[in-house]
Amino acid sequence: MTGMAVMAQEHMPNRVNTYSDEEPATGFKKENLFLGGGLTLGVSNFQFTIGVNPEVGYSLNRWLDVGVVTNFTYSSIQADPSGYYNPNVASREFIYGGGVFGRAYFLPFLFVTAQPEYNWTSITQRDETYGGTYKLNASAPSVLCGIGYGRRVIGESGFYLELLFDAVRNVNSPYNDIYGHPLPVLRAGFDVFLHKRR
Repeated sequence: MTGMAVMAQEHMPNRVNTYSDEEPATGFKKENLFLGGGLTLGVSNFQFTIGVNPEVGYSLNRWLDVGVVTNFTYSSIQADPSGYYNPNVASREFIYGGGVFGRAYFLPFLFVTAQPEYNWTSITQRDETYGGTYKLNASAPSVLCGIGYGRRVIGESGFYLELLFDAVRNVNSPYNDIYGHPLPVLRAGFDVFLHKRR
């Protein structure tokens, strides 16, 4: 019997999950810069929601990503003449804002995240029964905190799925109910590094 060692693939630094067997070089590295974000889509009998969350980030090291994020969400609710779903009121809501984020990978596939941000909300409601129109503009700070699952290969690409809650109990926050209680935010997204490793 004989045995021989072979290598199936060429070795690439930082190729396995978020870890590397080589020490990273110091200074800014363009292969650590990434673009990405998530998409929101919701459809029901009387409601439609669509949104995007673009982000630009940088992998500081094997376990920490930081960056900036923006939010754009549009939601509409149709009036219900029967009064069963809502009191015959049509509503349109637009939310926009932005902030910063940090993701710390304590395991190659698990991370904790924090995302301070500020959002503006514009709501227009029309009572189809009486014909009145009501407009509301509000703004609020938020600090989304949570845990996530994902896989990233520095210099190539990554994806994530995270569960977040707003740590700031503000009634005008889009992540809280009208009483200021935090609602769960489930977000999925992807990242593409701008310069692939060679």
